[in-house]
Amino acid sequence: MKKILSTIGLMVIICSLAACGQEAKETPKKTDEQSLNGGDTAINDDVKGAVSSNSFFELFKGNIDHIHGIGYAGNQNAVFFAAHDGLKIYEYGKWYKTKKENNDYMGFNATEQGFYSSGHPGADSKLPNPIGIKKSTDNGETIEDITLEGETDFHVMGVGYRNNAIFVLNPEKNSLMESNKFYMSEDGGETWSEANVNGLNDEILSVALHPDNAAIVAAAGKNGIYLSKDKGESFELITNEMQGTSVFFTEDSLWYGSYRRTPKLVKRSLNDETEKEVILPELKQDAVLYFAVNPQNEEEMTFVSFNGSIYQSTDGAETWKLVVEEGKLQ
Repeated sequence: MKKILSTIGLMVIICSLAACGQEAKETPKKTDEQSLNGGDTAINDDVKGAVSSNSFFELFKGNIDHIHGIGYAGNQNAVFFAAHDGLKIYEYGKWYKTKKENNDYMGFNATEQGFYSSGHPGADSKLPNPIGIKKSTDNGETIEDITLEGETDFHVMGVGYRNNAIFVLNPEKNSLMESNKFYMSEDGGETWSEANVNGLNDEILSVALHPDNAAIVAAAGKNGIYLSKDKGESFELITNEMQGTSVFFTEDSLWYGSYRRTPKLVKRSLNDETEKEVILPELKQDAVLYFAVNPQNEEEMTFVSFNGSIYQSTDGAETWKLVVEEGKLQ
């Protein structure tokens, strides 16, 4: 994770400062009687979720690191993490992993039906290297080829949760795209068109698409957060003098992470452009790298920090629970 920080210049800013971060309220201790759909997520051996009931998954007790994306894949009320050695899933207080196709997923995006991703094949996979753009609707047990198999590994890729539109930065020339250009597909990767991205002259860390409206695209860059309302043809810088670190859409809001002396997480209304800063847990020399909201329960949200820590809130960001501390399960 620290390599990513230094690549975009954020580590230089962070290391020059001491004890950055905002203090969040103390997270109350959980009890098994608390609701599974509100308040702190209960850890109950009797609870069976979509993941724990699926024979494709098994319990996971190792460390989790090199995360390249998160999301509530397949609308299953469980958060998926794309790690360098396959998918890891957090459901009702327990960790699971996939039994096969443990690929190094890059550009991972959760969707209502499953997920889209790029990356490299795992040791147990027969996929070519790189894998191009892939799709799965069964938690990664079956990998469907979309395009550019064996040609390109996309690190910067956004996919709409319900519309399956795709927006990518192509890192090198391939059979469909020119190098260092942005492209959009509105039909799940069947056809592509180059996006002009006027106003997006920056080093881009990540992009996101609105879950329903393919015209709305956001990007996090070295100089801030950018928003497009015309399918990436033009972008507006919507922040001032800060480093953009992450972007994520819900139906009516853009959530973005940023850094300027301290890390921030902001919820911006897509209707009236008003913003609300979310209180984060104390993040020492760290910031929000990946963020996702549970589409079944928007009170639940999860983020991964640059240093590999994972936090989850089940009360609309009033309190945060440390789930993983720099790769170590808690």
